[in-house]
Amino acid sequence: MAALDLNLPVRDLVNEYGSPLWIYSSETIRERVELLRQFDVIRYAQKANSNVHILKLMRELGAVVDAVSAGEIERSLAAGFDARSDPPGVVFTADVMDKETLALVLRHGISVNVGSLHMLEYLGANAPGHSVWIRINPGFGHGHSNKTNTGGPHSKHGIWHADVASAIALIRKYGLRLEGLHMHIGSGVDYAHLAQVCGALVEVAKRVDCDFHAISAGGGLSVPCRRGDAGVDAAHYFQLWNDARYEVERHLGHAVRLEIEPGRFLVAEAGLLVASVHAIKQTPEHRFVLVDAGFNDLVRPSMYGSYHEISVLPADGSDAAVSRSVGTFAVAGPLCEAGDVFTQDSRGMIEDRDFPEPLVGDLLVFHDVGAYGASMSSNYNSRPLAAEVLCEGTKCRLIRRRQTIDDLLSLENC
Repeated sequence: MAALDLNLPVRDLVNEYGSPLWIYSSETIRERVELLRQFDVIRYAQKANSNVHILKLMRELGAVVDAVSAGEIERSLAAGFDARSDPPGVVFTADVMDKETLALVLRHGISVNVGSLHMLEYLGANAPGHSVWIRINPGFGHGHSNKTNTGGPHSKHGIWHADVASAIALIRKYGLRLEGLHMHIGSGVDYAHLAQVCGALVEVAKRVDCDFHAISAGGGLSVPCRRGDAGVDAAHYFQLWNDARYEVERHLGHAVRLEIEPGRFLVAEAGLLVASVHAIKQTPEHRFVLVDAGFNDLVRPSMYGSYHEISVLPADGSDAAVSRSVGTFAVAGPLCEAGDVFTQDSRGMIEDRDFPEPLVGDLLVFHDVGAYGASMSSNYNSRPLAAEVLCEGTKCRLIRRRQTIDDLLSLENC
């Protein structure tokens, strides 16, 4: 995302709501949803950004949602999704399920995407006849980080492909209704690898001695984070999965619904995190720009070594940054933690960046943070969660107020 491509009133919003501040563009979300309209169902993986106002926007755009916790189920319902609609407005995906979540699933008739044989046994024993999906681990995976690879022998996710027959036996034992097959192996798109995934799903589908009516392509569509990165070819992505769908239909002898489950793809490029520069300090190895956002706000660089482009907005409201000399800097936060650095690689090594020299009081803008930004924020160092704002063009509204210390302490006054 080039500097300020989203054309949002960043300074005005920081003046009104303070910093650090999350800002989202609904127009960008709309554009990303439109890119995937060829799929029968767009099922938003809400863990990427579960703010209820984002969920309501997704519902307005015709998307449905995937939930991975009881809390996400409750958010889905609060946003107006109906699990009993066609297609289901909510599907619950997990590898384990506790009794409270089971009760919630049963109360609202939520289809369950099952990721382990034990979970399938538990669900069947307590809710015979319930609607299920099978999430399959095909034996291989893919991801921009080992921590985002959700397939293969080192992944905890999904029913191992060799155990599918055992899963079908449990479905028959408890009279469960098989809705579909789901296969998601991680983030990032390599089309040769994607074709392998499609082939693996078709191969499993032909071994499933049970009828079903849908397949899910999972998510993991690429997001270009660096200048010059190629965006995903949505038409090619669809064509690979559509060809797989046709093979499954020929095997079953009837139409099959094709779902896709994007999270980051729909919201990452729609989001900015804005922080204020509070200090600049020199060490023998690095020149640090210290801002008021930390990894309690945006953890992805520390956790994954993820790259986020950074822009400088001068405090005086001018565009003077473009005429300033370019320097080499590391960007870090205020936490009492050595890893609180936004410019680092996947090994945790600091990677300096080149950008116009910032001054104390300027704003730094982190791009492509709409996914796994606010949703992964924490209260580490007893820091309140930052406010969130959603913009439709230049019309913006607060969608989460800034948390206060009193909010935090109220949970402990018991």
